[in-house]
Amino acid sequence: MTEEKQKIKGYRNLTEEEVSAINEIKDIGEKLGNLIEKLESIETTDTWWLTVGKTDLQKGLMAITRSVAKPNSF
Repeated sequence: MTEEKQKIKGYRNLTEEEVSAINEIKDIGEKLGNLIEKLESIETTDTWWLTVGKTDLQKGLMAITRSVAKPNSF
């Protein structure tokens, strides 16, 4: 009995190279998230700018991930 890969709705099957690239993006995102948390603990950090930067980084990482995954849905 062979086990079929379950495809994620709206996504094509990714190559190993694409999976590796997305995992690298996710690792970098985790490091950036840790840095954001560290900066949040510094009392003198400008929280407005930090929030802007955090949001922009999240959007950027999402866009980069989508550039590799190329989903066919909204």
